[in-house]
Amino acid sequence: MQQISPTEHALLAPLDAAQMLAQVEQWCAINTGTGNLPGLAQQWHLLAEAFAVLPGDIRKVDPAPVSAIAPDGTERETANGAHLVLSVRPQAARRYLLTGHMDTVFAPTHPFQTLQWLDGETLNGPGVADMKGGIAVILAALRLFEASPVAASVGYDVLINADEETGSLSSATLIAELAACKAAALTYEPSALPDGTLAGERPGSGNYSAVIKGRSAHAGRNPQDGRNAILAAADLALRLKALEAPGLSVNPARIDGGSANNVVPDHAVLRFNVRPRLPELAQQFEAALREAIRVIAKLHDVEIHLHGGVSRPPKPLTPEATALFGLVRECGEALGQPIRWQTSGGVCDGNNIAACGVPVVDTMGVRGGAIHSDQEFLIVPSLAERAALSALVLHRLSGGN
Repeated sequence: MQQISPTEHALLAPLDAAQMLAQVEQWCAINTGTGNLPGLAQQWHLLAEAFAVLPGDIRKVDPAPVSAIAPDGTERETANGAHLVLSVRPQAARRYLLTGHMDTVFAPTHPFQTLQWLDGETLNGPGVADMKGGIAVILAALRLFEASPVAASVGYDVLINADEETGSLSSATLIAELAACKAAALTYEPSALPDGTLAGERPGSGNYSAVIKGRSAHAGRNPQDGRNAILAAADLALRLKALEAPGLSVNPARIDGGSANNVVPDHAVLRFNVRPRLPELAQQFEAALREAIRVIAKLHDVEIHLHGGVSRPPKPLTPEATALFGLVRECGEALGQPIRWQTSGGVCDGNNIAACGVPVVDTMGVRGGAIHSDQEFLIVPSLAERAALSALVLHRLSGGN
């Protein structure tokens, strides 16, 4: 194990845990549910102010257009907030990408809006772990890293997007642009487990909406003249579920449509998610899906329009990613933070980055848990722990020590 050098001790000494906690408390007091444009705008300005202590240029990037299928089957544009990008030493030959997200899953109407202490070191609140705590870690780590004797020889981009919780559809192109030619990337989702375990290999993920157009008729007088869109949707859901195989899960999640009980429903929307472990499984599913739609459309005499697709590619653990995980573990051991990693069923922006051929560790954020629920918590001492870990990783990744 490589121990902490005097230079590294000096590098990590200025870490201000109290300041990090104050930032988390301030940021989590703002509702930033995906699509809450006023809250996201307020958060953007606070983050821009906070990250202005770093060298480089901060810019606001408008979201790319994104559409979704409404319950009535119409396609409508969704609302997304602006993304924040900080670019430091863009001309450096060796550069990194650090990413986080400012949005949460809690809308302004959700009852979970306030912070409370569960005990002396555990804070409960919306976004404390996922991932405003992670954003505080990014900022603190980079402030430390800027004092490293090797920092001036490398550069980096920081992306804080506003739509990660809904799949980063309005920031996917931006992620790919920023990931291009990077030596490595770090993403600040919370650890996979409260003990600090990282997420290693991840599946891909795709969200689909199948819009089914049938024909209405009276359910008693002339049902034979109708074409039941709900029945076709249910049949399609069962056929898609039957496509599951090792390394491929399919989750039919919801059917919208229909009207009165005495009317043959002429429209339905089937929503489903697919998670392939390998790229070839994603391709195989797509082919099988198209065939199932063809069969259902003919069998039920309906029209089917498909919206969506696999937006998070599978993220295998490549040799380059394994080497980066090894460096993180080495730095963790030097700091007295045991690090291990395991396969995860979840997805994040790390999937998008890995698809660009860039090695990434995507759970460099805080220790915590119960994310996406009103039990979400942050283990507060992990703010400083993870900031020190990232600063040391960046220092050694850049040739320090």
